[in-house]
Amino acid sequence: MLAAMPPTPTTPPEPGEAPIRDRGDACPGALRLHAAADGLLARLRLPAGRLTRRQLLLLADAAQDLGDGSVSVTSRGNAELRGLRDGCGARLAALLADGGLLPSPTHERVRNVVASPAAGLDGLGHADVQLWARALDAALCAEPRAAALSGRFLFVLDDGRGDVAGLGGDVTLIAAPGGETLLTVGSATFRLPAVGAGAGARAGTDAGDAAGAEAPGARAAVSAALTCALAFLDAAEAAGTGAWRPRELPPGNLPEWGGALTRAGITAEPVPLLPSFPAAPPPPPGPVGERAVHVLAPLGRLTAGQLRALGEGADEVRLTPWRGAVVVGPGAGRLPALAAHGLVTDPADPRTGVTACTGTPGCAKSLADVRADAALAPGGPLPVHYSGCERRCGHPHGARAEVTALGPDTYLLDGVPVPRTALAEAVAAARTTPMES
Repeated sequence: MLAAMPPTPTTPPEPGEAPIRDRGDACPGALRLHAAADGLLARLRLPAGRLTRRQLLLLADAAQDLGDGSVSVTSRGNAELRGLRDGCGARLAALLADGGLLPSPTHERVRNVVASPAAGLDGLGHADVQLWARALDAALCAEPRAAALSGRFLFVLDDGRGDVAGLGGDVTLIAAPGGETLLTVGSATFRLPAVGAGAGARAGTDAGDAAGAEAPGARAAVSAALTCALAFLDAAEAAGTGAWRPRELPPGNLPEWGGALTRAGITAEPVPLLPSFPAAPPPPPGPVGERAVHVLAPLGRLTAGQLRALGEGADEVRLTPWRGAVVVGPGAGRLPALAAHGLVTDPADPRTGVTACTGTPGCAKSLADVRADAALAPGGPLPVHYSGCERRCGHPHGARAEVTALGPDTYLLDGVPVPRTALAEAVAAARTTPMES
């Protein structure tokens, strides 16, 4: 089950040119494990971050029995198991398949779907895009060609509140008033009419249609998203540069998105290019509507005990791009119990908005134990991300203070060298300074 994962160098492009990918995407998955300094790593794609209570308990058991006892929440709301032992791949795959977390071995790395985590829970937004996510996942897994997408290709489904629209999706769907949907792909934006107003859906698969039948507008939205993904694959094949995402295509090989939608029978009206969607501030921890709560995982990691606590009495749990979880079912009364398990439940908690990469000793490329320093971060309104090297893995979108290790005792804070002994004071000042996104 462990596939070799060599580095994926690129031929350096000339200024203004698209990159040339010399090798395939080596992004880890549930079956393609990555050899890290602290053991093997598995990345589980969870469309819309959704986990049933049974799946949550399964992850807790897998983390405890096979890994380092914790699960990392990624900036796409996926889950990572770290510290996995050699030879555990077959057992892990069997556990995941039994829990419904591996619906398609051929497509497991391309199920990258982020959706507004509070959709359908608090009366905000224009559509329950959580249902769209389920339909899109089924459609992706049912389309053989979709397996060729890279593990980095991202679908973003925003219910209109703007919480995830700015997360850098390759295909972004935004629910609009009146049942319409905005589709943004590459530099093009289209308006999909409301269901019953001429929106076609011939590109949808039976699996995708069945999963989304209960969601108004889901069929057309899913069809449009899948059509654009396949149009990208056609363009990438024609370009021959190994592009992983539309932004990497050479200018002369960009798809004619509108034509692809028309050929698929999808009614899509081009609209003037909208401004890029800013990343809205992450929602604070606390109640979400009347029957859900939002909590944050300290530095993005959930212990097996915390996973089990999240699942207690929950209908479902949705991992979020802000490295937390929306727990559906228990309501605000569960917050004290979750706080007792070490989860962040209060916006005033200084751990709110603090994220970090793996750092040493887990990552061989890291220059410092950034998680130890991030754990001491002073509070403030501006998020802060700690990185062990210049790659800045896992950094969040939007305005933030950036802490990057130059060595075990020196950091860059927003580009300015700071000794480790003065880091906490400098971060405290940076987190109270307004920044542009």
